[in-house]
Amino acid sequence: MEPLASRIRPKSLDEFIGQEHLAGEGKPIRVAIENKHLFSFILWGPPGVGKTTLGKIYANELNAEFHNLSAVSAGKDDVRKVIETAKISLEKSNKPTMLFLDEIHRFNKAQQDFLLPYVETGIITLIGATTENPSFEVISPLLSRCRVFILKELTDSEMYEIINRTGIPMDTAAKDWLVAMANGDARQAITMIDDTNNLYKNVTVETLKSTLQNKHLRFDKKGEEHYNIISAFIKSMRSSDVNAAVYYLARMIDAGEDPKFIARRMVVFASEDVGMAQPTALLVANEVFSSVEKVGLPECAINLAHGVVFLASAKKDRRAYDALQKAMEDVKKYGNLPIPLNIRNAPTKLMKDLGYGKGYKKYGNESFLPEKIKDSKYFE
Repeated sequence: MEPLASRIRPKSLDEFIGQEHLAGEGKPIRVAIENKHLFSFILWGPPGVGKTTLGKIYANELNAEFHNLSAVSAGKDDVRKVIETAKISLEKSNKPTMLFLDEIHRFNKAQQDFLLPYVETGIITLIGATTENPSFEVISPLLSRCRVFILKELTDSEMYEIINRTGIPMDTAAKDWLVAMANGDARQAITMIDDTNNLYKNVTVETLKSTLQNKHLRFDKKGEEHYNIISAFIKSMRSSDVNAAVYYLARMIDAGEDPKFIARRMVVFASEDVGMAQPTALLVANEVFSSVEKVGLPECAINLAHGVVFLASAKKDRRAYDALQKAMEDVKKYGNLPIPLNIRNAPTKLMKDLGYGKGYKKYGNESFLPEKIKDSKYFE
C-alpha cells in the first residue's frame, strides 16, 4: 500500500503548506515557476519541511524529467545514468532534466566535481537538498552555480493543517501530542499517524505513544534526534554541565553524526557563549576542528571530548554575541545610515574638498556611529 505521506503529497504550490517566504505570492520559487525560469538551486533546512515536495512541484510545473537520488546510496554511476538520459531527452524533445539530490552534503568533493560540468552546461538542472550548511559541505564552484534557499521549521498552525489533511480522524489531544512530538517535522508526524493507524486502527494519544515505543517503528537518527541531541549538547555546555555535554557528544558519535558538524558547532559556541570570558576558547575550538579533519573517526572523538570538557568548564560571556544582535536590529530598523564624514575614505581631492576624513582623530573619544544612533550602546 502506498504510504500516507506519498498519498497526500501536494502536487502544486497552491496545495503546499509552509515556507511562505519561498512559495507565497511574489516569492522566489513561485515567481520562478510562473515565469518558467529554469535554474539550479539548493534547499537547506531541517527534515520534513517540504524540500522534496518543492523539488517535485518545480520539476512538474516546468515539464521537466525528474530524477531523485540520495547522496547516501548513490554514486557516480547513478549520476552518469541520469546524465545520459538527460542528453537523450534534450536531443529528442528538448525537455529539461532535473536531478534532485537528497542529502547532497554526503557527496564527497570528487563526486561533486563530477556533477559540475553538467550543471554548468545545463545538461542537468540540479536541486540539492541538505540539512547542513551548504557553504561548508558543497564545493565552491558548484555552490556558485546554485541559488540557496533556506527552509524553516513548520509552525504549529501549519502542522495542524497538515495533520488535518491526512483525513484520519483523531481528537484534539492526539493532534496536540503529534505537534509537540514532531517539532516542525511534517514527515515525522505523518509517518507516526500512518503507522499508528495501521497498527491500531484508532489514533489516540495512547496508541500514538504505543507506536512510538513499538520496535517496528524506526526513526532516522539523522532526523528528529539529530536536532534534539545537538540542542541538548549545546544547552549542556552553556549551563556548564560537563557530564551531560560529554554524554550527548557520545550519543551523536554513536548515531553516526558527522564529527565536523559537531566541531563546527563548538567553534560557534566558543564565540557565542564563552566569548570575552576566555577569548582563547576560539583557538581551542579551531584546533579541535583541525584535529577532526586530520585524524578522523574513531580517534577524533577524543579530540572532541577534550574540546567539549574545556568549553563546558569555561566561564561564559555572551556580550559580543548580544552586541551583534543589537547592532543587527538597528541595521534592519534604520537601513544604510550615512557614515560620518570624518571617518569616510578620501582617496581623491574632490572627496577631501567635500570634507571626507576631515577632523578624524585616531584616538579620540567621540562616537563613530552614524548621527541617528550615535548614543547607541551594543557591547556592555
